[in-house]
Amino acid sequence: RNDLEKKMVDIWEDILGVTPVGVHDSFFELGGHSLKATVLIGRLNKEFDIEVPLREIFRQQTLEEMALYITHADKQDSVSIPLTEKQAYYPVTSAQKRIYVVQQLDKGGISYNIPHILQLQGKVDLTKLEAAFQEIVKRHEAFRTSFHTVEDELVQSIHEDVALSIEYSKKAPEVSIDTMIKNFIRPFHLSEAPLLRVGVVTVSEDVHFLMWDMHHIISDGISVGLFMKEFEALYKGHTLSSVPIHYKDYAAWQQTQTESETYKKQEAYWLNRLDGELPILDLPTDYPRPKVQHFTGSRTGFEVGQELTKKLKRLSTQQGTTLYMTLLGAYHILLSKYSGQQDIIVGSPIGGRSHAETESMIGMFVNTVAIRNQVLPTSSFDEWIQQVKERVLEAYEHQAYPLEVLIEKLGISRDLDRNPIFDTAFSLQNIDQSNISLPNVQVQPYNYLFEVSKFDLTFQAVEANHNILFDCEYSTHLFNAQTVKRMGLHYIQILESIVENPQILLSEIELVTKEEKKELLDRFNN
Repeated sequence: RNDLEKKMVDIWEDILGVTPVGVHDSFFELGGHSLKATVLIGRLNKEFDIEVPLREIFRQQTLEEMALYITHADKQDSVSIPLTEKQAYYPVTSAQKRIYVVQQLDKGGISYNIPHILQLQGKVDLTKLEAAFQEIVKRHEAFRTSFHTVEDELVQSIHEDVALSIEYSKKAPEVSIDTMIKNFIRPFHLSEAPLLRVGVVTVSEDVHFLMWDMHHIISDGISVGLFMKEFEALYKGHTLSSVPIHYKDYAAWQQTQTESETYKKQEAYWLNRLDGELPILDLPTDYPRPKVQHFTGSRTGFEVGQELTKKLKRLSTQQGTTLYMTLLGAYHILLSKYSGQQDIIVGSPIGGRSHAETESMIGMFVNTVAIRNQVLPTSSFDEWIQQVKERVLEAYEHQAYPLEVLIEKLGISRDLDRNPIFDTAFSLQNIDQSNISLPNVQVQPYNYLFEVSKFDLTFQAVEANHNILFDCEYSTHLFNAQTVKRMGLHYIQILESIVENPQILLSEIELVTKEEKKELLDRFNN
């Protein structure tokens, strides 16, 4: 109805991938979530020169309400990320320091590799395929970066020309494709660029497996999505616009932010939130905890089902929360029931791309926030979920403060057998990674079991076809598959309890499923 609303419609349609958008539509009902809300805040800052707190996106959910809020908001100049002058070495970000330190502890390990495997059926043009990858390496400095220690300081070096050698191989009848993939995923030397590896396994004239692997220090989940889109476009012969700024520019800019008022406020929040003695989660394990942490892991999965998913979404809307908040709240309850503890800290990865100019940049932006909650048995679930909502909003509003800096400020000594601050993580995958479409080629993701676990236990949820699928990553030095599968069943039991009765007291939520009750009372009781 006016220019501001028209601009808002364009921004919403681009971020949400939905059209048309009307003034009475709700951001969250159209598929918005915390990650997209963070992107929205960056866009609003760039477009209208205003700073919008995350909680206002929850309060002003319709486009009309948000436009009205913007009209009356105080102006605040958006800050651009400046280009860095050319030099031999550049500063690194806190996230890169964190990964580098862990990688040094796990020398020769692959816990920070990000492999991706696609099965290609059809007429693959290997010349176009190779040219596309070479062009991506030329376009993005992240793939021409190496890491070095200069005067006791970690720095990154950007190389002008880097040769990417694609590894071609033919599958022998006696060797399985999984064995070939396992041999392909191997440690990177962080002092040698590129920290990207590409391989093609030919099974027959019309069947190939395309494999790539990159190190987390130069990439993250959103970067992988951008990488895939660019590969598809270049393979099809499209010309891509030039990359205006690179990750080294962001790293240099991030260093200048440490003296800002915003940074100091974020630091004060986290030091207060994690004040005092931090709880150590004491989950019952199948095997004794090793004296030195191992990153070997496995995965098992379960699904929630379409009916329960629908009820969980309805419950989230009624409670004024997101699906992520509801699922995270249930995970805290599960951990509390298993450990007998009330003070629980769960790590949760966050996109970290709050600045609009980082949206299409390849690099490592992910930060992990520590969400601490008191699981009080006397609270009802609907009271409890409001506490979770508040903690999540606070964490997201203070997400720019790096975890590694926080660990240093808290003075936490690194135990060799545990992660600092938290040993378990939870995520709801909201990264849009649409499948690649190539001419005359059918492309399918290939599910390969990557035997790595960064934490004792991680629950990763993803929405697909009106269902919620869970991928549970666990340390095989602590748990066996049967235990983690049973945890999944108990988690579903919690979800069913809260949708049936949101007023239920947390102490009244039972873990034992109907099948387990029947087994206990009938079979064991005999």
